[in-house]
Amino acid sequence: MVPSRRNRTVALTCVGVVGLMLGAAYAAVPLYDWFCRVTGFGGTPMINANVPASPDARSIRVEFVANVNRDLPWSFRPVQREIVLHGAEQGVAFYTARNDSDEAVTGISTYNVTPEKAAPYFNKIACFCFTEQTLAPGQQAEMPLAFWVDPKMFDDPATRDVRVVTVSYTFFRSLAVAEKAGALATAGPHVGGFTPNTTPPRPGERRSIR
Repeated sequence: MVPSRRNRTVALTCVGVVGLMLGAAYAAVPLYDWFCRVTGFGGTPMINANVPASPDARSIRVEFVANVNRDLPWSFRPVQREIVLHGAEQGVAFYTARNDSDEAVTGISTYNVTPEKAAPYFNKIACFCFTEQTLAPGQQAEMPLAFWVDPKMFDDPATRDVRVVTVSYTFFRSLAVAEKAGALATAGPHVGGFTPNTTPPRPGERRSIR
């Protein structure tokens, strides 16, 4: 059987992840294993993988933004500035974080989606948000995000004019700091991936920060 375009894309992306792992150690959790489980690479059962079977012909541009709280001595940026996808097409994006201090530092990120009216249609299969990441002095880590946009957004009168969705991640030293800064009030839900000090989710399991 000839692999589909989506499977080829996922496979090439995972190859890229392997290459990145040769040059930098991942932080806090085994992200490569996690990434392959959320994308289904190598036959690994996918988590939260209820993506519609057929992409919609209409497209949406997804932009990526990175921020760091002033108390966290990290550099943080998206590897790509934007991706154009068809509705229901699975997208994969990467962020890079580097510890610029001379000691190990732990950070944790929140995220939000704008415009807010489009947020219900942005579906994360899994990402690194709400997961503690500890970086050694000078260490850099690549952090993947897998997602899709529900094509129902194109038919909703409130959102059918939306052509660009922005995904913004902000790293803090802790969720307590994020809460004090007001970031948790506007943060999106944690779906898929890992939560701190817990076992990995089972296939199909959704988890939410409480």
